[in-house]
Amino acid sequence: MSGSAGATTRRGLSPAALLVAGAFFMEFLDGTVIATALPEMARTFGVQAVDLNIGISAYLLTLAVLIPASGWIADRFGARVVFTIALGIFTLASVLCGLAESLEVFVAMRILQGVGGALMVPVGRLAVLRTTPKHQLIGAIATLTWPALVAPIIGPPLGGFITSYATWRWIFFINLPPGLLAMWLALRIIPDIREEERRPFDTQGFIATAVAMVALVYMMELLGTEQPDLTLAGALLVAGGGALWFALRHFQRARYPLIRLDAMRVQTFRVTMLGGSLFRASISAVPFLLPLLFQVGFGMDAFHSGLLVLAVFAGNLMIKPATTPLIRTLGFKKLLLINGLLNVAALLACAFLTPQTPLWLILVILYLGGVFRSIQFTGVSTLAFADVPSQQMSYANTLFSTATQLAVGLGITLGAIGIRLGELMSRWFSLESLPGVSFRLAFVWIALICLVGLIDTLRLARQAGAAVSEKRS
Repeated sequence: MSGSAGATTRRGLSPAALLVAGAFFMEFLDGTVIATALPEMARTFGVQAVDLNIGISAYLLTLAVLIPASGWIADRFGARVVFTIALGIFTLASVLCGLAESLEVFVAMRILQGVGGALMVPVGRLAVLRTTPKHQLIGAIATLTWPALVAPIIGPPLGGFITSYATWRWIFFINLPPGLLAMWLALRIIPDIREEERRPFDTQGFIATAVAMVALVYMMELLGTEQPDLTLAGALLVAGGGALWFALRHFQRARYPLIRLDAMRVQTFRVTMLGGSLFRASISAVPFLLPLLFQVGFGMDAFHSGLLVLAVFAGNLMIKPATTPLIRTLGFKKLLLINGLLNVAALLACAFLTPQTPLWLILVILYLGGVFRSIQFTGVSTLAFADVPSQQMSYANTLFSTATQLAVGLGITLGAIGIRLGELMSRWFSLESLPGVSFRLAFVWIALICLVGLIDTLRLARQAGAAVSEKRS
């Protein structure tokens, strides 16, 4: 390994971590900001708004296919080169998306954008993980996780603002200046990490994981639609599950697997992959459910709904400075259990909101929900790599990135399923007269899933992640 992460700031954060977090924010924001611009984009392309979902799906599927290969690509060509090229691809594709005059060109550019995003996120995280000392890992992970929490919250209202006062094309054009600046900085800041051993590319493993990821992500997208084709969804589940089983068996036997599973032997990593994935799925449903509850359930307009949801963003952001001291004081296990239960309570509180709930109380509930989700997200993401040996970090990062991508898709699907279950229960118990009842019951469903994810945390040793938390007693 060559290169360095650069000098650390006063808070122990390297310039590389700050740059990667900024790139993450640009990438995550781009995935959510177009949601409110879809009707205007549809008019430009002369299609129905629902037809533009293919642009979102194509982007997600490209991420799903390429993320498993990101570790090998970074090890072969070096993190600095790959991260810079990924930024270039993403920035160029963003501009081309803004210039698109037809749906076909737009979808093609979204696929190209997905290529950049699939390499940008895991390779950037790997560069930070491999060069950050264990005692500074909490701050580094906290910096890397805030974009994933903040972007889904501020993306839709920002997209609506740009579309209303400019044109939807500027949603993509605004990526050009920060993209070019990030590329210039990447060549100077990102460490040139690479593996000395030039292992061959695992084509068989790549094909198997690609089939598994495409089938499972598309299945989850399908289940999230209003009238899903259950036969097709079942076939995709069988195909995806079979391909995933084959891939896991192959990785255990191959001499040079695309992904080594050694990190799964590390208890802290295993717990954050299993129970942690359920948590990530549950919080991914929140930005999907809250606007629906306020707009469809309570009849608010998009602007006021967006302002309310910004309370979640405020909670996410304001608790960040306190996250590291909390982990140092309580340790990972105690913090994740206590804060996990508070997170469940915040989700359940959303089920009791009504149009008559005082505004200040709604804001407090959403703010506290943002606080608890931010703490839990940072804690889980940090613990995942706390005990992973440096030589296994590349494979562990690829596994984590793949699981995160699936969890995000699963979260939206679980939110949609929760709404369908809410509709059924409201009919069974004659609750249809209650405003937004199906969305409120969906929050109960999501809270239960989050609670199930906490069960895995009970398996953690008392001193889990002590090398990072520095809590010894």
